[in-house]
Amino acid sequence: MSGTQAVTPTPVQAPKQPVSGVTRTKRKDATGKSPLWVRIVLAVICIVWVVPTFGLAVTSFRNQTDATDSGWWTLFTSPANFTRLTFENYGDLFAQADMDTAFVNTLAITIPATVIPILIAAFAAYAFTFMQFPGRDLLLILIVGLLVVPTQVALVPLLKIFGSLGINGTFPAIWIAHIGFGMPLAVYIIRNYMATLPREVIESAKIDGASHFQTFWKLILPMSTPVLASFAIFQFLWVWNDLLNALIFIGPNNNAPLSIALVSLLGQQGQGWQLLTAGGLFMMLIPILVFLSLQRYFVRGMTAGAVKG
Repeated sequence: MSGTQAVTPTPVQAPKQPVSGVTRTKRKDATGKSPLWVRIVLAVICIVWVVPTFGLAVTSFRNQTDATDSGWWTLFTSPANFTRLTFENYGDLFAQADMDTAFVNTLAITIPATVIPILIAAFAAYAFTFMQFPGRDLLLILIVGLLVVPTQVALVPLLKIFGSLGINGTFPAIWIAHIGFGMPLAVYIIRNYMATLPREVIESAKIDGASHFQTFWKLILPMSTPVLASFAIFQFLWVWNDLLNALIFIGPNNNAPLSIALVSLLGQQGQGWQLLTAGGLFMMLIPILVFLSLQRYFVRGMTAGAVKG
């Protein structure tokens, strides 16, 4: 016999086709509807969340007598009650409070107090993610640790500092307060998101000779749009609805925002609260528009850095 052995070719088997019934079952499970109990629970949660807002809207169109003597749900007990709805509360709202000026003041406070901390936090998050420098991890831990410190402990020291600088009651005072209070959370969220971005992009930019600023501004910042929009929603809602910091650092003067203007409508005995419903509904319009315009980024930006940190 020869030393060379004949090699018998192994027949190649064709891949088995999946059973059509199993495929249809898996596909049906992946795209099927949620269980009935899940839809019921979600419906109950939505109703519980929406009913108070709906009651606020209904009360804003009721006169003072009806709003004081009966609940808003009694409107639906008789069709004749709908004829008593009026826009009088909205007329009194703008007549008794300078809502136009308060609205402009709120925008002047909210927009800088939202944009500035996001921009600074984005720079800091880039440095903590893609740059190496001594004490980086320790500094990050220190900034994140500030999240557990209540903001109320800083109100009195800040008030004294701003008083010595002569900026109490001005916009810069409330801007600095909101920027400082929102910075730790912004750095933490944006840094976690940037850590999930592909580092190959950064390496390619370095090879092409891009500086850190060019890499941040032209690559990282556009790729971080979801998380920036997500935090912008949180910061905007917090600043827009804030009352405590506005009372401390602004006060009831010409720079007062909507939250202070609405509180001033309520009398010492609680009279005039029906005007608060009209003012509250008016104050909710801008936050609703902001959330609806940025909601597509919300879930993506909040969950992207949840696993990889």
